[in-house]
Amino acid sequence: AAAKGLREELRGAAGRPRISKQEGPREEAAAGHEILLPNERSFQNAAKSNNLDLMEKLFEKKVNINAVNNMNRTALHFAVGANHLSAVDFLLNHKARVDVADKHGLTVIHLAAWSGSLEIMLMLVRAGADQRAKNQDGMNALHFAAQNNNVCIVEYLIQDLHLKDLNQPDEKGRKPFLWAAERGHIEMIEKFIFLNLHTSEKDKEGNSALHLAAKHGHGPAVQVLLTQQQEINDINELSTSALQIATQNGHTSLVSYLLSEHVDLHQKVEPKESPLHLAVIHNHIAVVKSLLSAQHGTDILNQRQQTPLHIAADLGNVELVDTLLKAGCDLKVTDKQGKTALAVASRSNHSLIVDMIIKAERYYAWREEHGESIRNPSTSFTLTFKQDHSLETRHIRGLLWDLAYNQLKASEWQRLARSWNFTDHQIRAIEQQWSGKGSFREHGHRALLIWLHGTLMTQAMPVKHLYEELVRAGFPKLAEKIRQFKNETDARSKKCAVS
Repeated sequence: AAAKGLREELRGAAGRPRISKQEGPREEAAAGHEILLPNERSFQNAAKSNNLDLMEKLFEKKVNINAVNNMNRTALHFAVGANHLSAVDFLLNHKARVDVADKHGLTVIHLAAWSGSLEIMLMLVRAGADQRAKNQDGMNALHFAAQNNNVCIVEYLIQDLHLKDLNQPDEKGRKPFLWAAERGHIEMIEKFIFLNLHTSEKDKEGNSALHLAAKHGHGPAVQVLLTQQQEINDINELSTSALQIATQNGHTSLVSYLLSEHVDLHQKVEPKESPLHLAVIHNHIAVVKSLLSAQHGTDILNQRQQTPLHIAADLGNVELVDTLLKAGCDLKVTDKQGKTALAVASRSNHSLIVDMIIKAERYYAWREEHGESIRNPSTSFTLTFKQDHSLETRHIRGLLWDLAYNQLKASEWQRLARSWNFTDHQIRAIEQQWSGKGSFREHGHRALLIWLHGTLMTQAMPVKHLYEELVRAGFPKLAEKIRQFKNETDARSKKCAVS
C-alpha cells in the first residue's frame, strides 16, 4: 500500500523495491500539501521522463535540484528508479545529493540495486553514495539486488567492492539469500551459493529459504535448495513444513515434486493440520488428488479430531467430498463432539453432502458384505456419489420423482427406506433438512435417489428391482404402476429396434 505513490511516480521503471507497510496511501495523501515550487515540480517530472532539455533550462533558472517532495524524494530518486542514465549523469554532474533517504528510508543506492543498472550503480558509488545504507526495514543494497534478481549488482558489491558485510539479516531476520528464495530467482540463488553466501538460517518466523520458496510455488528454486542440504521435512516456527506450505497455497506441481522426493506425509507436528487437511480447507482439489495418489492417510485427525472428510462435509464442498468418499475413507470416525461426517453435514444443512455420504455408507457396506464376489460397476455408471444427471437414468428418475411427490404418503418413505436397510441414523440425517409440512416428499425423493444409486452399482435391472421391492415392502398398487411403466418402456424400445 505504501508503495502506491512511488509506483505512480516511477512509471517507466523496471519495478519497485519493497518498502515499509507502516505508511499507507491515506497517510501519504495526508502528509501535507505539495511542498515543491512549480519549477521544482517541473524539474522532478523532467527527471522522471529523462527530458534533459527541460532539466537544463530549469537548472539555468537556478532551480533547487535537491528539492524534496512530500515523500522526501528528490529528482535523483526518480531518475535512478527509472534507469534514466542521462538524467542521472546530469544530476550527478550538477552536484545532486546522493545521501537523501525518502520517508521509507530508501536512498538512490537502493533504487539502483533494485533497477539493476550497473552503470548507474558505478556512477553513484563514484559520487560517494553510502553503499551500506539501510531502509526502515533494515534492508540494504544486497537485499534489493537479491529481490529483483540483479546478479551483476551482487557480483559488483561482493566481488569488486568486497562488501560481504552486507550479508546481514533485515528487520524480518532475512538475509538476501532468503529474499532470492522467496522470489524464486534461480540465477540469484546459484550466485549466492557460488559466493558462499547461502544459508540454512531462518527468519524471525522460522522460515528457511525452502519454506519461502515453497510458499510461493517456486518449484525449480525448491529443487536447487534441496541440493544444498536444505532439509525437506524441516518446520518453521508455526510448525509448518514445506509440503504443508505448498499444499496450503495450492502449488500442485511443487506438491508433486516434493512427494516424488519422499517427503514425510504424516509428520507429527503441532498444529496437527496434515497436508490433506490443508488442501481440503483451501479447496485445492488437484493437490488433494496428488496427496491421495501418494497414499496420504484419508483418516488422519487434526487437533479437533476431524478427518479431512469432516472438514469437506462442513464446508459443503461436493467435489472434495466425492473425491474423499471414492478414496474409501472411514465413515464411522467421530470428532471431538462425537459427530461423524454425516452428522456434520446434516447439522450444516448440506443435503447434497448428506445424500452423498449415505450413498457411500450403503455402497461400502454392500461391498463389505459381498467381499470378493462384488461385480464391477457397469461402465455406464462410473463410481461417483454426486447427484445423477445422466441421460441413461432420466426416465427412472422421473418415475421416482412421481413416486415421491404424487404417490407416497407421509411416513411411507421411511417404511420403504427401512425395507432397503436404511439405518435410523441415515433416515434422521435426511429428515434434519426440514422445509415445512411437505418436507416428506423431498425426503422421500432423496431416499429413492439414494436407493437408485446403490441399485445401479449393484444390480443390473433397477426398474425390475424397484417393482420387487415395492411388492415386498407392502406397496402392491405402486408396484403395479412400476410394472406398467416397465412394459410401456420395453414396448417403445422394441418399436425403436424394429424401425
